[in-house]
Amino acid sequence: MGTLGRKDLLDLEGLTAEEIGMILDEAEAFREVGLRPVKKVPALRGRTVINLFFEPSTRTATSFHLAAQRLSADVLDIKVGDSSVKKGETLLDTVATFEAMDLGVLILRTAHSGSAAFVARHSRASIVNAGDGMHEHPTQGLLDLFTLRRRFGRVEGLEVAIVGDVLHSRVARSDVWGLLKLGARVRLCGPATLCPQALAAVWEGAFPGRVRVVHELEAALEGADAVQVLRIQLERLQRFLFPSTREYSRHYCLTSARLRGAKPGCLVMHPGPMNRGLEISGGVADGPQSAIRGQVANGVAVRMAVLHLLAGSEEAA
Repeated sequence: MGTLGRKDLLDLEGLTAEEIGMILDEAEAFREVGLRPVKKVPALRGRTVINLFFEPSTRTATSFHLAAQRLSADVLDIKVGDSSVKKGETLLDTVATFEAMDLGVLILRTAHSGSAAFVARHSRASIVNAGDGMHEHPTQGLLDLFTLRRRFGRVEGLEVAIVGDVLHSRVARSDVWGLLKLGARVRLCGPATLCPQALAAVWEGAFPGRVRVVHELEAALEGADAVQVLRIQLERLQRFLFPSTREYSRHYCLTSARLRGAKPGCLVMHPGPMNRGLEISGGVADGPQSAIRGQVANGVAVRMAVLHLLAGSEEAA
């Protein structure tokens, strides 16, 4: 077990503010590794890290692979289509097979909420949740917090708008828990069908007065320090949650004109992949206030920190 004092990273809801801060501090140290000519440290030498993704991924899977490589771990990327899962093997049997090969860390993404926690209860290896259904995506939440902290020097006191499909977004859930634990205030914005009051009530109950729901983008942006634009998850949407993508874009697409209603210098984030022209305009995505590329770069440092704190030694990077 690493210096985080826990075996797994399953969500941000279960982390303390101090644990989140420890990960972000560690990520700051590992960010420097990415600037070296030789981007390598021996922290996980001799350990095996496996990426097991049951859903498509570009950024997260690649980021974890690079993070493990830079920590000198042996890394395997398992294509589910080529695995015994396609032959009817259970997930737990698959994980047990990996453990027989001295698995150190399993990075797991599935379409089923709670799957990472289920595997963690039955595995000796460290399990890192890379997104489970509509539950959480903790390392995305951590890299978003890291991006904010690097930009503003703090998270406490920030006004952060989260815009779009909150209902289906595991990123939103991790972001909100992390933001609230570190002292930010959150505005949730989207159509009532995608941003229900009942969902916000869970966070409002835990952090009274720090979460509010608005259904007009202009109101969400007013005075905001940062805005996280969520991808419209067309693959998860049920029919009739909004009239059409054209109608959604007319009301909720973040454009340069709308961004001017936020605080000057408002930071723009997006977890990717982007639907340009639907939830965010190209001018904003590629504009001077965009941190989207920076989020991707920060993701490697954050995931190095997570892997090291869960499974590495206590030696400094």
